[in-house]
Amino acid sequence: MLRSRNAGAAVQPTAPVPAQTVRFSTPVVETPGVFILARWIARLVGLLVLLPFRFPVAVGTVAVSAAVWHVFGWVALAVVWTIADIGLLVWWRRWPDAFRHCVALRALAAWRWVWVYWRHWQPVLVVAGLAESYQERQYLPRIRRVACSAWSDRVRVRLVAGTAPADVEQRVTELAHGFGAPSCRVTVLDARDVVLEFPRFDTLAKPIGALPVPRHVDLAALPVGKREDGEVWRLRLHGTHVLIVGVTGAGKGSVIWSAIRAMLPAIEDGTAEVWAIDPKRMELSYGRALFARYADTGETAVDLLEAAVATMQDRAARYAGRQRVHVPTVEDPFVAVVVDEVAFVTAYHPDRDIRRRAENALATLTSQGRSVGVSVLAALQDPRKEVLNLRNLFPDKIALRLDEASQVDMVLGDGARERGANAHLIDPDLPGVAFVRLEGSPVPVRVRAAFVSDDDIDAMTAEGVA
Repeated sequence: MLRSRNAGAAVQPTAPVPAQTVRFSTPVVETPGVFILARWIARLVGLLVLLPFRFPVAVGTVAVSAAVWHVFGWVALAVVWTIADIGLLVWWRRWPDAFRHCVALRALAAWRWVWVYWRHWQPVLVVAGLAESYQERQYLPRIRRVACSAWSDRVRVRLVAGTAPADVEQRVTELAHGFGAPSCRVTVLDARDVVLEFPRFDTLAKPIGALPVPRHVDLAALPVGKREDGEVWRLRLHGTHVLIVGVTGAGKGSVIWSAIRAMLPAIEDGTAEVWAIDPKRMELSYGRALFARYADTGETAVDLLEAAVATMQDRAARYAGRQRVHVPTVEDPFVAVVVDEVAFVTAYHPDRDIRRRAENALATLTSQGRSVGVSVLAALQDPRKEVLNLRNLFPDKIALRLDEASQVDMVLGDGARERGANAHLIDPDLPGVAFVRLEGSPVPVRVRAAFVSDDDIDAMTAEGVA
């Protein structure tokens, strides 16, 4: 009888095997086909019920055409359509604006709703990361309405519960590329109600010549250019301070000279004055005769700023307890302190005392001057804090073409780039194009300043001197 080789040897106990993790899986239950069919039928019925409310004109036209054909036949339908076409043609030729608003833009909105947005809605939002999943089901924001203006599409969207408008604001670049638009901007109407604005073309691509000099000057609404929606861009100076930031050649001079041009009648009658600081001696010196005071060196620039502070403090002492709002008069004119390159006196001047005095004067003017009719309009190339740490004292900001994406939020405030203010992507061939963010409004507006040529400045100077 054979024996095991290890007979009689002690058997080592087997090491205990750890218990395997208990895994629960959702049971897969096949949905009966009758329920799937019923769901499709319910969706179709819902679509047919809502269709007259979403597209009342189109549905009404089809219904009336079908009724005429059924009752009177093809000849009557052809006659009705002929009369309708003649009526639309007369409407278009006689009242083109009303026709475009009531017919053309609404037809365009219906077409783009179906062909551009509804057709690509799911893939674009899924790739952009705006689709939410829960229990293996996908949830997408819903299109509530599409409206077209002369230059853009406004898509009103209902967000999925649990998402925030900030999620959409962070995906504006993806949405613009997904729907083939130059850009995308987000307007928040409610917690789950937002509007996506997609321009169909660039309305600011063509240069804008110098605007006509206004007969009556409104210092709170100076016409200086054109907005993206086709309206006149009006710049407020009285009661605020404005900071203009842009690289060399971005068009800072266009904004400054357009503002001066719009103030020309007030400068002539003495109710407004421009005090100019021009360290480069190349921009503002061309119209030197228009300015009440002019400085082109560090020492004279600081003297001018400190004189503006003295004027401001004198008015404040006289107004105390008597009036709270400045009204421009010949005795107390509105003073616009225009600084072409403010960094020269705040960061680049070799004399530390000059830099300190200039910064103190600017801080005093921007914190106290607007209530007594002294405003600062400053231009800058580099928006970093070490160059100008007073930028938060300027309520209104204009961002022309910038070097870096991070500079957009430096100039226009946090979240401006997420709302579509891509100033770092402005084409170098579009000088004067900018994004403006006004005090109290988080939405940046795209604009273009009018170009004031040397001949225009010569004419302004001759008129002002005369």
